[in-house]
Amino acid sequence: MKNDKNIQCEFIPKELLQELSKAGGGLVIGIPCERIPNERRVMLTPEAVDMLVECGHRVLLETNAGIGINYGDNYYAEAGAEIVSSGREVYQADLILKVLPPTPEEILMMRPRSVVFSFMQFDFFSREAYEMMMYKKITAFAYELICDYTGTSPIRTAISEIEGAASITVASELLSNAHGGKGILLGGIPGVPPTEVVIIGAGNTGTVAARAALALGALVKVFDNDIHRLRMIQQRLNQGVFTSTFHPNVLKNAFLSADVVIGANNYINVSHRYLIAKQLIRDMKRGAIIIDLRISQGGCFETTCAVDTDSSFCFEQYGVLHYCRPNISNLVARTASMALSNLCVPQLLSIGDAGNMVAKLKSDPGFKNGAYLYCGKPVNDYVSSQFNIRSNNIDIYLVAF
Repeated sequence: MKNDKNIQCEFIPKELLQELSKAGGGLVIGIPCERIPNERRVMLTPEAVDMLVECGHRVLLETNAGIGINYGDNYYAEAGAEIVSSGREVYQADLILKVLPPTPEEILMMRPRSVVFSFMQFDFFSREAYEMMMYKKITAFAYELICDYTGTSPIRTAISEIEGAASITVASELLSNAHGGKGILLGGIPGVPPTEVVIIGAGNTGTVAARAALALGALVKVFDNDIHRLRMIQQRLNQGVFTSTFHPNVLKNAFLSADVVIGANNYINVSHRYLIAKQLIRDMKRGAIIIDLRISQGGCFETTCAVDTDSSFCFEQYGVLHYCRPNISNLVARTASMALSNLCVPQLLSIGDAGNMVAKLKSDPGFKNGAYLYCGKPVNDYVSSQFNIRSNNIDIYLVAF
């Protein structure tokens, strides 16, 4: 009778075991251009590339990949990156760093059994792409699922903070006459009532948005059904900001007087999803603004949850202007890319120090949590359930090594 280890090894071909278990030598990291329109962010800045190259790793950069953050190829070349002219060359790297999920066209260019990192945005990720990655036995990670020792996602936290701050900048612009708004200054001055900002969600995004709005002098109200989060936001802001659970009457009154409503609920790996009913939006003041920061996760409002992200991200309904731009951090792409680089470099260096991907997965539970495909095998329930595909625990496959 075969022993347990031999049984586990039957899940994965022997040549694949050898490929993933290789140790020694530096990583070969590929940075491709993003093929989805309006995506400007890039996962590594030239400074980050320099750090990786100094540690013995190779970085292949597709030409013009850094243009969106105003870094030309010469900056990356001076940092030690190898500039290649086509995406096909970049996708031959062992490890691919992307921003958005890979498209079917990009997966065709990947070599089998490679490793890819990206954000997990289901409006840009198709079942066809998922199945193609399974077929090519690709190991895939989602940035927002990778956790640190505290159990939180550093990359998701960083992007959430950027989006929270950017949402107040967007609200300020949309309220001004320059963009067809009511001509209101976000905040207030002596003798003029302050602007009222309602924030749905007391997580990192909501906290930063509230801090930025308060700094401008706005009256801020925060709603969340998690009492702990509401308590934490008051402590972090160091002042008695208005907070409430989703009490119908309190929420209705807040919407009646609101000038700006920001949707910042967290919908990743949660059991309950709250939507703001369109009746509340219908009763809002004419010229008020709704900014939905969770449009890529399905939306926070009944009027935005069915919005096609390929259509206009700014529209009016019931006299209320809706702003539903996916990935609002693209408005400050250079800042976002710098933040992402700061968090990616330590992870990449630790993979190199571990010797191979298997060793890193075995030694770092938070990193392992970010894997949703391992050698083409679905290993994350949250991701696989989106495509009605069954997944297994990644430890079933890791025990074979």
